[in-house]
Amino acid sequence: MVYIEDLKNHVGKKVELKGWVYNSRSSGKIKFLLLRDGTGIAQCIFFKGACEEKSFEQFAELTQETSVKVVGTVKEEPRSPGGFEIGAESFEIYGPSVEYPIGPKEHGVDFLMSHRHLWLRSKRQTAILRVRAEIMAAIQDFFDGRGFTRTDAPIFTPSACEGTSTLFETQYFDEKAYLSQSGQLYMEATAAALGKVYCFGPTFRAEKSKTRRHLIEFWMVEPEVAFNDLYDNMELAEQFVEYVVQRTLKNKAEELEVLERNTLALEKVIAPFPRLHYREAAEMIKKENPNFVIGDDFGGADETIVSSKFEKPLFVHHYPAAIKAFYMKEDPNEQGASLSCDLLATEGYGEIIGGGQREDNLDILTHKIDEHELNQDDFKWYTDLRRYGSFPHSGFGLGLERTVTWICGIQHVRETNPFPRLYGRSYP
Repeated sequence: MVYIEDLKNHVGKKVELKGWVYNSRSSGKIKFLLLRDGTGIAQCIFFKGACEEKSFEQFAELTQETSVKVVGTVKEEPRSPGGFEIGAESFEIYGPSVEYPIGPKEHGVDFLMSHRHLWLRSKRQTAILRVRAEIMAAIQDFFDGRGFTRTDAPIFTPSACEGTSTLFETQYFDEKAYLSQSGQLYMEATAAALGKVYCFGPTFRAEKSKTRRHLIEFWMVEPEVAFNDLYDNMELAEQFVEYVVQRTLKNKAEELEVLERNTLALEKVIAPFPRLHYREAAEMIKKENPNFVIGDDFGGADETIVSSKFEKPLFVHHYPAAIKAFYMKEDPNEQGASLSCDLLATEGYGEIIGGGQREDNLDILTHKIDEHELNQDDFKWYTDLRRYGSFPHSGFGLGLERTVTWICGIQHVRETNPFPRLYGRSYP
C-alpha cells in the first residue's frame, strides 16, 4: 500500500491510494478529487476517456469523507498539494458519507465540540495533533537521553497532592480513592531509588473553571532529581523547554504554517531564561493592576503583565510559602519565601511549568501536613522518604496541553487534546 507522503518515490508508477474524500469538483470533461489518508492530501484527476467510464459517471458519489480506493499513475505537478498528483483510472468506494455534518460553513464551538470525533479530521486539527505528538516524542527523548528513568505514577491515589478542593473522589473497593492530581510524590520515592526519574501521563483536577487555560484531564511530565536544588531545577527546566521548542520548530514547520503560527517569538526560546524574584514580579503587576495584593498568587492577567516585558520565557521564583503546597521547602535564608519556581511562556500564554525544591526535613514536613489539615496516616509512606536517608531534591511539572497551545499559537487549550475533558463537557 502506498501512502500520500511517499508519492515522491513512485513517480511514473501505477499506485493504489486509500483514504477519505477531502474535496471534489467537476469541470466538464475533467473531475478533481482531493484525497487525504492521514499522511497528506493528494489531488487525483479523472479525465473523460482516460479513466474508466463507470468511475467518471459515478464521480458524484464521492461526497465529503467517503472512504475510497483510487487507482492511478503518479505525476509530478508543482501546483498540486505536495508537488504530485494522480492521473486517476478508477475508484472503489469502501464506505459512503451522507450529509457529513461539518461542512465549509462556519460552525459554533459547542457544535464542533459535540462533533469532536469528526472535527479531528480537519486540516487544522490534524496539524495540532501532529505538533502534540512531536512534543510528546521530544519530551521523552530529552529525558531518556540524559539518563532519566521513566517510572510512571498510579492514577488512583489515597490522598491529595495539590489541595483537597480539586480532587475527584472514587470508590476503590471498600475504600475511598482519588484520581491523581500529580505524580510528583511518587517520583520523589523513585528518585531515591534511581536518582533521575520522570513520569508522563494523565492527571486530573476537579476545577470548575471555564478559562482558556484549563482542562479537567490533562497530561503532565514530571521529572524529579536527587540532590538538585532550586537553581539546578531551573537550569534543567530551561534546557528542556529550549529543546522541545527548537525541535518542534525544525520538525513541524509545515504544520505550524498550516496553523499560521508566527514563529519569531519561538525562535528566541534559547536558554538561559530571565529570572525574577516573586517580589520583583509582584511590584511589576502592582503598577499596572493596583488591586493586586502582594503575597497573593498570580492570575492569568497578572502573568501576562510580567511575561509581556520579556522576549523569552521567564522564571518567577521564591513565591510566598503560604500559597504553595505542603511539600515545598522554605528558603532558610528568607523567611516566608519558598524555594519554588514557575516558568511563564511568552506572548501571554502564562504558566507552563511549576516546581521547586522539596521539603526534606522530617519534622518540618510532618508539621506542614498538619498545617494543611491533611491526614498523617495517608502520608506515612511519603514521610518514610525523610526517615530513611533524606536528601535534597527538586522537580517540576510541565503541562502538555498548555505547552501545545503556546507552541501552536492557538487561543484555547481545548484544541490541543484529541478528546478534551472540560467543565460541563465529557462527550464524546
